[in-house]
Amino acid sequence: MDGKKNISIGFLVMGFFMAYGFLLIYLRDFAPDKEAWVNSYSLGKHFESRLAHVHGNLFAFLNILIGYLLLRFEAQLSNVKTISWLALAGLLMPVGILAEVYFGLPPALILVGAIAMTASVLWLGLAFLRLKTN
Repeated sequence: MDGKKNISIGFLVMGFFMAYGFLLIYLRDFAPDKEAWVNSYSLGKHFESRLAHVHGNLFAFLNILIGYLLLRFEAQLSNVKTISWLALAGLLMPVGILAEVYFGLPPALILVGAIAMTASVLWLGLAFLRLKTN
């Protein structure tokens, strides 16, 4: 059942980062210091927060897609479990961005997540390249 967890966690993470988008809208349009937030559009926490929002939704969607493909082609592909876990580990990237913004943590999670997601996508691409079709 590898792939099922990617789909379920992907939807849950996507829901979280969609809700996080509402916070970003609040900060831009309704917060008491919204002018300062708007003026820092391409700097610091504002920029990093937008990166987390975008990558969180992208990586969640990739997990949904990878999960579906792993479920659909599980019998024909090799290393399904490894690809699944690497895709899930990729979610550390946007979580790491938020951890850096809100808790001042170093960017280690960002790098681990980015490498894991890239590896899962490349590995799945190679697995499909080797797939024998009828």
